[in-house]
Amino acid sequence: MLEKYFALSARKTDVKTEIMAGITTFMTMAYILFVNPSILGAAGMDKNAVLLATAIGAGLVTIMMGLVVNYPIALAPGMGLNAFYAFTVVLGMGVSWQVALGAVFISGIIFIILTVTQIRQLLVEGMPASLKHAITVGIGLFITIIGLKLSGLMSIRLSLIPSTLAKIVAAKGNGTPLSFETIIEMGKLADKDILLTIFGLVLIAVLMARQIKGSMLLGILITTIVGIFMGVVKIPAGFSPVAMPDFSRNAFFALDIAGAIHMGLLTIIFTFTFVELFDTMGTLVGTATKAGIMDPKTGKFPGIGKAMLVDATGVSLGALLGTSTLTAFVESAAGIGAGGRSGLTAVVCGILFLLALFFSPLAGLIPDAATAPALIIVGALMMEGVRNIDFSDFTEALPAFLTIVMMPFTYSIANGVSAGLVIYPLMKVITGRAKEVHWIVYVLAVLVIARFVFLNE
Repeated sequence: MLEKYFALSARKTDVKTEIMAGITTFMTMAYILFVNPSILGAAGMDKNAVLLATAIGAGLVTIMMGLVVNYPIALAPGMGLNAFYAFTVVLGMGVSWQVALGAVFISGIIFIILTVTQIRQLLVEGMPASLKHAITVGIGLFITIIGLKLSGLMSIRLSLIPSTLAKIVAAKGNGTPLSFETIIEMGKLADKDILLTIFGLVLIAVLMARQIKGSMLLGILITTIVGIFMGVVKIPAGFSPVAMPDFSRNAFFALDIAGAIHMGLLTIIFTFTFVELFDTMGTLVGTATKAGIMDPKTGKFPGIGKAMLVDATGVSLGALLGTSTLTAFVESAAGIGAGGRSGLTAVVCGILFLLALFFSPLAGLIPDAATAPALIIVGALMMEGVRNIDFSDFTEALPAFLTIVMMPFTYSIANGVSAGLVIYPLMKVITGRAKEVHWIVYVLAVLVIARFVFLNE
């Protein structure tokens, strides 16, 4: 039954591989169950309510992606969008979290309209092949950055700019404004968490090199067990792996749609819509390409319309449940890297999200040092697409290069896609090759420029 429904043979996979891939994807995404409540909790939301919304929303929409679309892609509240929701909209602008959820819901409705009218599908189909491959590579680097930061291998600190320090000394403390610069450096290798990460990285790499099935999952589990003996993973006294969820503390249907409309939050709604549009497009294109779903002859993705409709539905559903924008997760690449090629991977991951409501204490034992190596390895796997970019043609090379580097260096998939969409048509027009560009790319370039000129938050 599973073989026929998910077309496993046609996608060169099997049930065991798909289950392993689904578990791997969940393991690399499970951190959102704890990070999202922390971020949205800062905006005044009940953390338990956010946990419920995160697990239920991610579980239902991910299962929907698997059953309806047959894509191995999981969805959950997006990092970056939840920070924008909490720190910019609620705390920065003084908008209540209920009204902010209303704005998220409206952005989801806009997505549904764009999808039903096939505008979103046209956006993906009109994307140049070089940018599609660049997006895959850029996401790989983006995932690597996430892994390095989670592990502590990459450390970020603020330091006083030398010239500013000199001014302070000269002024003898008369209130001279402080100026800082960001310093990125390697973490201390003597740190237990970093040592555990390095162990996990080497372990997964060796398992993959020996082509052992479920390498990433085995690596995460073994690294967690080693972490217990190293003292990195601490099992609390009276620990129980099972706990009943508290449904009495929820934010179901607490959103204020009328308030969002009444306050005229057009800029906020547009920002949610814009960022989600390019984040989702980049993630879907990158992960679907890595999964081998793209038709190599046409460059199109069978079922991309359904995938976008599920994604759009998830945005509004998440708002109804009480969380910020649900979106396709770049960590889905971990499951794809583990061999996931069909919707069964997504279904397994979605079920685990729902079960996480009851096993949250157990999921909480898995440290960042165990999941970070998987993310770093996935980043390496996704670099493969760079060889499909024609770097001998600078009109293709520069847009692709900027797409790749802007994602990790600005910590935004949307920024990378935006850079490529502006530079690509510009290079073609300047060199007299404007006809090579799909008309929708020109429209997107104008929208990108308009967003950064007039709505640069």
